[in-house]
Amino acid sequence: MVNPNLRRLVLILGLMLFWVQGDNYAASPLIVEIAKDFNLSIGQAALSITSYMLTFGLFTLVFGPLADRFGKARIINTAAFVTAIFSCLGAVAFNLVSLSIIRAVNGAFAAAIIPVTMSLIGDAYGNDPKEAQNALGRVFGMMFLGGASATAIAGALSFFGSWRLVYLVYGIAELILAFMMLRTLEKQPGTISKLNYVGVYLNAFKNGNLIWTVSILFLIGASVFGSFSYAGKYVSVTTGYSILIVGLILTFFGLATVWGGRYTGILKQRLGNRMLLYAGILGTGAWATMGLWGNWALLSFSLVGFGLAWVLIQPVLVNTAQQLMPRQKGTVMSLVSFNMFVGGGIGTLLFGYVQSDWGFSLVFIIAAVLIFLAGILGTVVLNHIASPDIRL
Repeated sequence: MVNPNLRRLVLILGLMLFWVQGDNYAASPLIVEIAKDFNLSIGQAALSITSYMLTFGLFTLVFGPLADRFGKARIINTAAFVTAIFSCLGAVAFNLVSLSIIRAVNGAFAAAIIPVTMSLIGDAYGNDPKEAQNALGRVFGMMFLGGASATAIAGALSFFGSWRLVYLVYGIAELILAFMMLRTLEKQPGTISKLNYVGVYLNAFKNGNLIWTVSILFLIGASVFGSFSYAGKYVSVTTGYSILIVGLILTFFGLATVWGGRYTGILKQRLGNRMLLYAGILGTGAWATMGLWGNWALLSFSLVGFGLAWVLIQPVLVNTAQQLMPRQKGTVMSLVSFNMFVGGGIGTLLFGYVQSDWGFSLVFIIAAVLIFLAGILGTVVLNHIASPDIRL
């Protein structure tokens, strides 16, 4: 029986990731309105998204070691409040410069939420790998549900209000959760005595198994985050539905990750490392056929299959990475998060060229191949960690 306090911890952290990840994804549907409001081109208005993503990627590497040095609860509580406040401030931006600066600060502190959350859960379930993977799966599921549903939420809020209302609602939700986290998270001291960024990352890079594991997460990021950026546009073009209905269809991916995340640890215990291979096959079949469908029900099946594949692979690799350097989980999670989101950024960029020249179908096929490779490599690496005589 899992401690009810741990369930509450997972729920609150999962909800925070839901809103933080949604805050990121909700920005894209707002660009047209922002451009119109500030009398800008869409390309100029997109700088507000770029400013968020750049600082998010950079500061991902900053907060992990800080959490190891000063304590995870202290860092995540601070980051949660700053993120919430600057999300709200986005609603009162008066030009592109002010909005870009606000979103840059928002992204910088939001970068702490994901890696430190995962390391906190790793600490909480440190003696129970099965429950740790289930908990990570649930939190990852909530995170991607936040991203998948952001289009529908942003579309509805902007329809009834404006793009400013979207930032305000996300900020208020994050602020409420920040206060809840302040009361819920147990304050613990840091696990390292001195902050030395060069030293902690050099130590991490000496761990070959860790580098292999986080490198696979780069492939996962490129496959899932990179291709999902185009799923909404594809559904919209194929079905002709409004942004609100498209957002609801995309939510099937997020719902699949929430449901599947509850059983990741259980399936891993029953199937062993082969589970990653099976998940890779499932994801490949689901996503390679995504470009064939024009019916919302069939599109939803592909989204569900790809979501299940992702949540069956990702938490296992994250939990494995944490166990490889248990005293520096913050640093480990910074590397995990960095690889996920840099992989996603590069994937998004490259898939943009693919989509422009060859269409959506090839985007989904390439992403399907990447998740298949991740499943194979993940199985090999986990087998090697379990039996070091197996060479990579």
